Amino acid sequence: MEGYDESDQARWVPEPPGNPERSAFERDRARVLHSAALRRLAAKTQVVGPGDVRDHGRHVPRTRLTHSLECAQIGREMGKALGCDPDLVETACLAHDLGHPPFGHNGERVLNELAARCGGFEGNAQSLRLLTRLEAKVLTSEGRSAGLNLTRATLDSALKYPWTSAHGPKFGVYADDLPVFEWVRAGVPAGEVAFEAQVMDWADDVAYSVHDLEDALHSGHVTPATLRDPEERRDVCERTLKWYASDADLNELEETLADLVAEPMWPTRFEGSMRDLVVLKSFTSDLIGRFCHSAQEATLQAYGPGLTRHRADLIVPRRIRLECALLKGVTAHYVMSRADHNANLARQRTLVAELAAMITLGAPATLEPALRPLYTEAPDDPARLRVVIDQLASLTDASATSLHHSLTYAGP
Repeated sequence: MEGYDESDQARWVPEPPGNPERSAFERDRARVLHSAALRRLAAKTQVVGPGDVRDHGRHVPRTRLTHSLECAQIGREMGKALGCDPDLVETACLAHDLGHPPFGHNGERVLNELAARCGGFEGNAQSLRLLTRLEAKVLTSEGRSAGLNLTRATLDSALKYPWTSAHGPKFGVYADDLPVFEWVRAGVPAGEVAFEAQVMDWADDVAYSVHDLEDALHSGHVTPATLRDPEERRDVCERTLKWYASDADLNELEETLADLVAEPMWPTRFEGSMRDLVVLKSFTSDLIGRFCHSAQEATLQAYGPGLTRHRADLIVPRRIRLECALLKGVTAHYVMSRADHNANLARQRTLVAELAAMITLGAPATLEPALRPLYTEAPDDPARLRVVIDQLASLTDASATSLHHSLTYAGP
């Protein structure tokens, strides 16, 4: 594989040679595709829930799984155009949300509070833990799980934040996963993000900014005409400035959004007719092409072709980054900031906190069979707490609700 050496293709636990017709990165992709963690994403809500759309027959809103598949398609094509191994980038994209707990970032905040005594919780660090410890595929010589035992390059490409919590609230590894992290990062300057991880990160931004807006249009929470009103645009820009673009100023965001809405591709209406559906699909395709091609052209102009590992940085023009942030701001303003949405978030936080208390009280019996030995063999309370957090993080929205009901109404 051009651009990748033997060290890039090494695995934490050595394995016998596989099928010579398949590359190491193709095998990695298959392992993630067949993982239970990826399947669970099908039952984790992205932004708009299944009961929150007008057209219940035609449109099904994204889940974490469909988002990950769309991210993988975008990342694969971008990576290939830039000279990366496409299977490697696709695998990183498929894996990027594996660690998300039930109820997404809302559940993540609750788990971070609950896990304060064992180093906190972060979805990206949980993804690494799943890939290297919690998923079932390979055992070490001592009989411990090595997770999916992916290659060094694949694990590095899945690390959006290759540092510990000491560097800030967004991080990619817990303290007790440092041995495998240090193996992955051997020879790499501290804090330097792999080029494939940068492609994955941008593919993630593109996928969810565009497709969450599409789901919001289908739900009726956003209408194309609304954003032709300067006052509405200002409200969106203020939200974007607060949540996604703190390095911009309000005037710059307002000018960028006004120009974007004035583009011929921006739909003038959406009422669910076949013509509207076609126009909307053309709109999303144009946006994805616009965001990806701009980054590809800027990066290739700066570095030339054949970009892999730690040999370059992805360059996304500032204007394109602001447009992407503004699309996120539209969804945040009209969907995520609604009063009923916030009330639902509060109920979810209460459920997760109560569920954590009940699982802890009944542990190890309340844990999955695979986690019970880890709990009983844990050396101290923080280590036992981490096992409880692993259990909570593995749940889907539906299974968390079901388990909460089951434990609440369990007989004596």
